[in-house]
Amino acid sequence: MEGTLNPSQQEAVNVTEGPLLVLAGAGSGKTRVVTLRIAELIRRGTAPDRILAVTFTNKAASEMAERVQGVLDSSLSTKPLVCTFHSYCVRLLRRHIKQLGYPANFTIYARGDQEGLARSVLRQIHVPTTQLRPGDLLFFINHWKSRSITPSQATTQAGTDKEHVAAIGYRRYQRDLKNKGAVDFDDLLLLTDQLFRDFPEIRKKEAAAFDHVLIDEYQDTNATQYRIVTALAKDHRNLCVVGDDDQSIYRWRGAEVEHLLQFSADWPGACTVTLEENYRSTGAILDLANRLILHNKTRYQKILRPARPAGEKPRILQFPDETTEASEVVDDIRRR
Repeated sequence: MEGTLNPSQQEAVNVTEGPLLVLAGAGSGKTRVVTLRIAELIRRGTAPDRILAVTFTNKAASEMAERVQGVLDSSLSTKPLVCTFHSYCVRLLRRHIKQLGYPANFTIYARGDQEGLARSVLRQIHVPTTQLRPGDLLFFINHWKSRSITPSQATTQAGTDKEHVAAIGYRRYQRDLKNKGAVDFDDLLLLTDQLFRDFPEIRKKEAAAFDHVLIDEYQDTNATQYRIVTALAKDHRNLCVVGDDDQSIYRWRGAEVEHLLQFSADWPGACTVTLEENYRSTGAILDLANRLILHNKTRYQKILRPARPAGEKPRILQFPDETTEASEVVDDIRRR
């Protein structure tokens, strides 16, 4: 294993006890590190099914699960749980959601179902679509839920007439969802968080199912995900988070890069490993990127170093629209 990793990557793999922050710059091989770290945990005696690895998209989870399977002994009778936040919460809620008054076979509403329910809610509260469209109502609801804001809190915080109407719709939307034995994707997180908060014995039981928790793209966690991660790891403290504060772009959907920045304060005694060797881009591109990213005011200090030659110096071009941009890119490829 040592021959396939650089020293920083090897350190991240070898730290197998206690909280660990892996600051993984762009193109620094973080997926390989997470994959081999899981293999190392198993090599040192952790049962595969006692490891939980969470990422944000089904594609990323599928890729990671495939790569983990590729490095594990095929004779193992169990395997790590590699999944998204939402799929983990579905598993948990199927076991415990009755405690919150929902059926165990609850339905998960997709976007079309949500729009139909939003349209029904607006009719119930006599709001014409000229004042608030179903999509507008769902925008407000999603905004509030991604920030863990309840219907009653939304009513208090509403500042405009449209927000007040949306807050009324939010309350009715949640009531109708529950009456139908259904949840939406945001509820998967919120209801898991509620179970952990209101039923300590459930939190303790679910946390005890794992000895190690690994979280990818930690800079993209919102407040609800942050609390779920903390609830799962606070007893054994074997939490490894991987992320990059310079790649945090989802604040608009509730992500809080502060979770990454304050990790050492949240988890005293945490080890920090920084991956700075970039295997994706040329030196010329990284030089420009490093100079640009230095303007970020709140960040960990790190400089990406190229593993590839310097390459051609990047050009910065501006186009009036995306069609012109696409045409120019294609023409440039043809010329080359």
